[in-house]
Amino acid sequence: MKIGERREIRRVFTTEDVGAIAALGGGTAGDTVPEPLIAALFSYLLGVELPGPGTNYLKQEIVFAAPAPLGAPLVASVEVIRLRPEKGLVDLWAAARLEDGTLVAEGRSLVKFADLAKA
Repeated sequence: MKIGERREIRRVFTTEDVGAIAALGGGTAGDTVPEPLIAALFSYLLGVELPGPGTNYLKQEIVFAAPAPLGAPLVASVEVIRLRPEKGLVDLWAAARLEDGTLVAEGRSLVKFADLAKA
């Protein structure tokens, strides 16, 4: 793992996706992607892609800048901005944008990773 290393995922959330999530919580679906689903993209990237399995969230700060319409492609990314191998800590910048570049969400994630040498 190194400073500047980056991963991303592209996802289109549908009315059916949001309806299923809303039904679990007893709510109703709107016409935009709920913020927790956007944050879940960051969780996926951190836990599966970078740093990957063995990652533990310590802190996450996300600012939601604009709504993400249902059916619009959303690109979420995480990028390593600081490494503290002596403590097993990784700081990452997370961002989600629509295909036209509109910023939907961004913020910092601090995670602990068991073995940075293997990352």
